[in-house]
Amino acid sequence: MIALGVDPGTATTGYGIVKDSPDGRLKKICYGVIRTDPKTPYSLRLKKIHEGITDLINQYNPEVVAIEQLFFNKNIKTALSVAQSRGVVILTAALADLDIAEYTPLQVKEAVHGYGRADKVQVQHMVKVLLGLEEIPKPDDAADALAIAICHLHSYRMRKFNVL
Repeated sequence: MIALGVDPGTATTGYGIVKDSPDGRLKKICYGVIRTDPKTPYSLRLKKIHEGITDLINQYNPEVVAIEQLFFNKNIKTALSVAQSRGVVILTAALADLDIAEYTPLQVKEAVHGYGRADKVQVQHMVKVLLGLEEIPKPDDAADALAIAICHLHSYRMRKFNVL
């Protein structure tokens, strides 16, 4: 299975594509970010996110798009822009007839690190270890997206073998 993990944001949307091999190993296919210019009209920024996710779907043919659920944010403006970016990603996946999986930050941390209160550095280190990378993926948004993809693949395995 190939999973496209997405860490949504308006300025920076992280993505990470991970493949679950038959032997149980996880393999990083690619990761990065879709950046938008704050000076660009908002509608065009959302369009760029849509086009970037569409390109990734067309190039790598993931079977699922895993995305982080929106959690309460004290900054309402930030929460709204993340929600809009999430909506664009979800719509893009739906238009491609892909399954969509949503995970809370706590679920991602538990799946990747084993501890739901792990800090960002601990999770990023585990992403590096689980994918056999030489260094922690940068920027943080891309590392978070890889963690979301890993979370889905671990969760999928658990459901597949009726452990959950």
